[in-house]
Amino acid sequence: MMNNKMIWVALATMLLSGCNDDAAKKPIASAGAMPPAQVEVVTPSRITLQDTLTLPARLQAVRSAQVRARVEGIVERRTFKEGSEVKAGDVLFQIDPKVLQANVQSAKAGVMKAQADERIATQTAKRLGALVPEKAASQQDLDNANATLARAKADVASATAALTRAEIDLSYARVTAPIGGRIGRALVTEGALVGKGEATPLAVVEQMDPTMWVNFSLSSSQYAQLRDVVAKEAGDGVAQITMMLGEKQAYPAKGKLLFSDPSVDASTGSVGLRAEFANSERRLLPGQFVSVVLPISGDNTVLTVPQKAVQASPQGQIVMTVTGEGKVAPRPVKTGALVNGAWVVVSGLQGDEQIIVNGLQKARPGSTVTAVPAGTPPAAPTGDK
Repeated sequence: MMNNKMIWVALATMLLSGCNDDAAKKPIASAGAMPPAQVEVVTPSRITLQDTLTLPARLQAVRSAQVRARVEGIVERRTFKEGSEVKAGDVLFQIDPKVLQANVQSAKAGVMKAQADERIATQTAKRLGALVPEKAASQQDLDNANATLARAKADVASATAALTRAEIDLSYARVTAPIGGRIGRALVTEGALVGKGEATPLAVVEQMDPTMWVNFSLSSSQYAQLRDVVAKEAGDGVAQITMMLGEKQAYPAKGKLLFSDPSVDASTGSVGLRAEFANSERRLLPGQFVSVVLPISGDNTVLTVPQKAVQASPQGQIVMTVTGEGKVAPRPVKTGALVNGAWVVVSGLQGDEQIIVNGLQKARPGSTVTAVPAGTPPAAPTGDK
């Protein structure tokens, strides 16, 4: 009886143990399978670009006038503020006019003397002209009187010209601005002797408004490329030029090409060019070094991808794409310039690919992923709470 009871207990234990082993081998029904990773994708963008050339250049005022002393004298006063705007005709310096005024008075006296001599010569010639028919004077005397009259008239003309010159010299004592613009520092001070044997420089006036010039040079081959672009795309013959004030600071206004030198410089093999830029806000200064960006090809449509989508691999640059089956596939690419934070793709893409930009750490080649447009919020986690 005891032996039968022990047999039944052993059988029950074996049955329970087998049931537990089967339960351990079965997957837990409540735990769901992990969904594919979510990645953000974009398609390549198409933009229009021109091949450009960046060259050093220098700004120049459209008009620049050096103010000089045109008569000798002592500078009495300066009548302008250095660095200010002046108008054409504004008085800039006053030179001591006393000597020049005396010269004018002397020239006036010379004119009066010459005019008096002319009157006497005229009366003498008139009297002799009446006496010759009556044989009271010889023809020789009349001829001499007429010659004296002619010399007297010439003396009047000469004295009048000397007076005009003296008056002009007196006007030069008031040194005026030849053009309107911004005047720099004074090159002389009050009390300086100027105009002694030469036209002494006094100041410089430069016109910077409404436009400024920028001068630069191109090699003969580069010039040929630029000329072809201008002829093909600029119907009016004017190429639009971009100017860079710094490495990343572009001048807001576009410039236009004015002219090029008629020949190539034999010593450098380059061609000089000039462009014009608006400068109504006076941001540009003469002598300033800048860069100009010139188009050297026509418009080209290119593909671009975000900078962060391009990765480096031992075989070169690649981007991770998502195939139509939702699989991650690397794609070799070759990039060009970086434009506004995106790489220009030279080769490797057709334009309809889905490029992974976010979630690259989860995108293993060959793995299955869920592609969503870039900027889509991440999917909420699933499963029992």
